[in-house]
Amino acid sequence: MKIYTKTGDKGTTSLIGGTRLSKAHIRIESYGTVDELNAYIGLLRDQPVNEGRKDLLKEIQDRLFTIGSHLASEPEQNKRILPDLTESDIELLESEMDAIDAVVPTLRAFILPGGHTAVSYGHLARTVCRRAERAVIHLKQQEEVEDIVIRYLNRLSDFLFMLCRSMSQELGVPEVEWKPRINSKK
Repeated sequence: MKIYTKTGDKGTTSLIGGTRLSKAHIRIESYGTVDELNAYIGLLRDQPVNEGRKDLLKEIQDRLFTIGSHLASEPEQNKRILPDLTESDIELLESEMDAIDAVVPTLRAFILPGGHTAVSYGHLARTVCRRAERAVIHLKQQEEVEDIVIRYLNRLSDFLFMLCRSMSQELGVPEVEWKPRINSKK
């Protein structure tokens, strides 16, 4: 089987089920952004600081593929044939955040992304996750989208923020607090 089909040369692509849509359609933007996020999670998984979290990050990648399959399917298609996303997937992210929260310093200010390449990759993943969430919400305003997809992406972006905090601590790099400049001459 060849990787190229030439069927998208005119700016359309097929959903699972056969319906063709413009590649600029919000449904395509949604699952394309989830795919981009998945690539960033892979980059995070490859960072030495995350050696002990490889399985967790792979699990997140698997769930993102699940989300992508739902978003790439025609809304009326029988959902029983698609992989499932469950409350336990959200609970896993929450328990991981609780564990991180127990060991990182109390957050007292906004944190600027950076400090170490791995941490910066994490913040990139977090911002792409937020973009994916916004795209899926936009799609939901027009078509059916399961609520759990939006909840998972919301929780995942929170988890990625906490992961960045944990990586900073484990790497021994300080978090850079945002110190807003206030012009006192107003």
